[in-house]
Amino acid sequence: MLTLAFVPALVCPTAATAATRQDGPQIFTGQAFDTCSAPSPSLLRAWRHSRYGALGLYIGGRNRACSQPLLNRAYVRAAADMGWRMLPLYVGAQAPCVTQEHGRTKRISSANAFGQGQADGADAVRSASQLGLAPGSPIYLDMEAYARDRGRCSLAVLRYTAAWSQVLHEAGYLSGFYSSADSGVADLASLAFLAATGRDEPVQTDDLPDVIWYARWDHHSSTDGYKALSQSQWSGHQRVHQYVGNTTESHGGQSAMIDRNAVDAPVALVE
Repeated sequence: MLTLAFVPALVCPTAATAATRQDGPQIFTGQAFDTCSAPSPSLLRAWRHSRYGALGLYIGGRNRACSQPLLNRAYVRAAADMGWRMLPLYVGAQAPCVTQEHGRTKRISSANAFGQGQADGADAVRSASQLGLAPGSPIYLDMEAYARDRGRCSLAVLRYTAAWSQVLHEAGYLSGFYSSADSGVADLASLAFLAATGRDEPVQTDDLPDVIWYARWDHHSSTDGYKALSQSQWSGHQRVHQYVGNTTESHGGQSAMIDRNAVDAPVALVE
């Protein structure tokens, strides 16, 4: 049967913004943005009174696209002190059939998906710890869009993701998963459906992600799962929706190219 680890603790005691309880995951409900490189402290200050209350940070992974000259433990602490909530992202190995082609893409090996997932999970935990992101924080695995085949490629992604999640859970972190609604999220939703209906499952489902971050650029600022998840899937403060991508915004005289996200999900606990 499908088991979403730590799900009973994912309860938001308030109806808005971030919960303040320290004995479990901190839930943020509102708007977030993410950028390829961590934005400057001056931008964070200028944007503090915008619609956004949280930001995505790419904390590690061999396939991380941009350098992070600003991102360190002091940066994370300073952002938290400004009131920003953070969604850590880790860009691990990508699907064997990933649609984005470039020479440095580390791909999942169908023969060793589980081992790769374990190794990248351990690296994600190290990266989070070095930045002062405490256990209880989510780490969102970034699985870029791929040509979903419901066969060898999809199975490799699911095995890798389950192994990655297992390592995070053992270290006390929540496992998040970011992907296109039409590829990675669709595969996880199908697997969850099989488990919920008692059908044979191609992957052990005890360590699937706790939180789903689905990319569907539909300008629909909601986490209702529209055309991505059913009402029963990852529904208890367990969703992020990236609803606009690659758009430029300016607040307080500071501009950046961002993705927009609606959030009802755990955010980082900063030490």
